[in-house]
Amino acid sequence: MSFFPKISFKHEVEEYLTKVFRNNELIAALGTQEVESKYQSLLSHLSHPPAFTTVRVNTHLASVKHVKKMLFEEIQRQFKGLCVPVLEHPKLQDILLIPVIGPRQNLKKHASEVIVGAHCGYAVLRGAHVYVPGIVSASRFMKAGDLVSVYSDVEGKCKRGAKEFEGVKVFLGNGISELSRSEIFSSSGPLNGMGVRMIEPVYLSPSFDSVLPSNLFLQNLPSVVVSHILNPQPGERILDMCAAPGGKTTHLATLMHDQGEVIAMDKIANKVKKIKQNAELLQLNCIKAFCYDGTKALSVEKREDEQEGPPFLPESFDRILLDAPCSGMGQRPNMAYSLTLKEVTSYQPLQRKLFTVAVKLLKPGGVLAYSTCTITLSENEEQVAWALKTFPCLQLQPQEPHIGGEGMRGAGLSLDQLKLLQRFDPSAVTLQGMDINSLQDSREDDLISLANKDCIGFFIAKFVKSNSK
Repeated sequence: MSFFPKISFKHEVEEYLTKVFRNNELIAALGTQEVESKYQSLLSHLSHPPAFTTVRVNTHLASVKHVKKMLFEEIQRQFKGLCVPVLEHPKLQDILLIPVIGPRQNLKKHASEVIVGAHCGYAVLRGAHVYVPGIVSASRFMKAGDLVSVYSDVEGKCKRGAKEFEGVKVFLGNGISELSRSEIFSSSGPLNGMGVRMIEPVYLSPSFDSVLPSNLFLQNLPSVVVSHILNPQPGERILDMCAAPGGKTTHLATLMHDQGEVIAMDKIANKVKKIKQNAELLQLNCIKAFCYDGTKALSVEKREDEQEGPPFLPESFDRILLDAPCSGMGQRPNMAYSLTLKEVTSYQPLQRKLFTVAVKLLKPGGVLAYSTCTITLSENEEQVAWALKTFPCLQLQPQEPHIGGEGMRGAGLSLDQLKLLQRFDPSAVTLQGMDINSLQDSREDDLISLANKDCIGFFIAKFVKSNSK
């Protein structure tokens, strides 16, 4: 059931992806019809939000049971008594899952319209209200307190301040305007703050604005899995190479019981500031964040002992997480992907530079987890094939927990190697809506299974380094 149109790509990117998902290895194994069906299903899934909102509990400060109770009460308050369950995951015992109700198809559309940018629109589909910076256009006579219908300008073609927009727009639901049109677009008016309070979103998902901020971290399910797979231990020295905004960094520190050292790097100063803010909010003291380019993090000469930041000497870390910069095609929802083919293909060489540095910084016997939030072969399975060929000291390792599917064919890896990889493929489950009745009739095991599959597109590989050569 596809409520929104399939994700659209620039023509050159669409041609590139078509070849990836119709590669000869895949067709030989599954047949042309099955391959085509899976690809079309993937395109539909990417334009829709995941079926569950996933929150990670900060177990450093609170128990999962305690947070679950408070969260259930908060959701009942937000949903005006509607009873939506909060589920514990049997294999990821620090996350809670909240089913997303929708898409709701019989909402009345109002004459007064607010158009928001694509990124704001995607946030609304995952439970956010509309904030002023995300508003592109509003109807001519809109006043504070008006009932308005909110639409997303998925192609980015609406002019800021326009009084009406006849281009491609996608209905996101209804809300109450907090400000008038003139206040929103006034040169001296507010640049921040809430613009529209959503009261009838197409997808009903809780808002987490200021909800248990030190106890919860909003995080996609596969992003939680990767930290468990790295499995950091108290007292170890861990490197998170591309760490912003700090979700995985803070998770690693929590799994280590805040004992040891987690070095977080990112080359953008504002993002490093965000990592530090998140560490402080979650009361984690073992995190040290640095503004630094990961490709230059290896020191070629002996450094001062007092220097705690990058660059680092070879074999300095027990475990390394390389959650690499990537083309981001697995993010959901996304209705119009904006990158060019040149931009998409620029990530593979960057990932290899970072990976090479990571291998050199890892101690013998150390563990390296590589992950991306994209769906291409070139950034995922091809990188694994390249790494195994380039670094004989690396061996692929089984992953625990293994919740996603195996790796995708097409990069020349053996079936045994593919089984060691973990690819979260949203097309692995039929696209379906969820209403309150079907939710109450569902078994908890079935809901957990759906949450494992109907999430963002993501990839994880785990390696161990056998020696220092």
